[in-house]
Amino acid sequence: MSEGSRSGFVGLAGRPNVGKSTLVNAIVGAKVAISSVRPQTTRRAIRGVATDLEAGTQLVLVDLPGVQRPRDELTSRMQKTVESELAGADVALLVINGEEGVGPGDRFIAETLLGARAKAGGLPIICAVNKADRLGRNIVPVLVAAAELAGVDEVFPVSALTGQGVPELASYLASIVPEGPYLYPPEDHSDQPRELLLAELIRGQALIRTRDEIPHSVEVRVTGIEQREDGLWLVDAEIWVESDSQKRILIGKKGFKVGEIGTGARKDIEGELGGKVHLDLQVKVKRKWRRDEDMLDRLGID
Repeated sequence: MSEGSRSGFVGLAGRPNVGKSTLVNAIVGAKVAISSVRPQTTRRAIRGVATDLEAGTQLVLVDLPGVQRPRDELTSRMQKTVESELAGADVALLVINGEEGVGPGDRFIAETLLGARAKAGGLPIICAVNKADRLGRNIVPVLVAAAELAGVDEVFPVSALTGQGVPELASYLASIVPEGPYLYPPEDHSDQPRELLLAELIRGQALIRTRDEIPHSVEVRVTGIEQREDGLWLVDAEIWVESDSQKRILIGKKGFKVGEIGTGARKDIEGELGGKVHLDLQVKVKRKWRRDEDMLDRLGID
């Protein structure tokens, strides 16, 4: 780390399903947050760490749950997480779905960020218009509308999926975080405990493969991680749902669905652990777990 290094927290805010998780992964260069076409995929504040040793900068990207109206204990905790993480951020990054344009939800979130700026004393607010690669010339009015949002200082067109505009956004963010030493070891790309990261990879596969059949009643808990002498990783995990009918859907005929989930998750986990993995998945019914405060505490959902 050279003298004059910069590091800081960047809180990503936006409506559900605008691509915040994909953008975090693109900036970090590793899969630290699960992404899905399903809204409200992110439940916790997940930190991705992007360090540029040559530039002497480190961004700690906080992928926040999508801003929404709380409707149960789970979503209430998610919204409290958004508020608390923004209070400790050095930069706020508002992410907008360029294909949908700027809507009332985006304006509401911009006002929320403006309130956070008032409390934090000068919080920069940057806007990333995502999915810019799909817009062509139609992006111009979206960029103009984004620039007119309350409190927005700069606007960047990006594509989290293709990487278009991502280096320019990351470079700018790194230029405005405070001067100071790195907050995490340069080799780290996330601050998540290993069990939580693997659980999120499994949950991501469950969301992808069940689509609209299973609502946000799916949670995953990793109960064991062990590496044998021959290098094989043994990972035990439970997938939780709230009803017997959801359990049947998740397992599928003759176990086909849970087998698909396991195959996809195993590949992701092998990439994370750097070796072959044997994954044992069990599907269990935990009724009303989203309303159980003790259960949410055990899952680490603040």
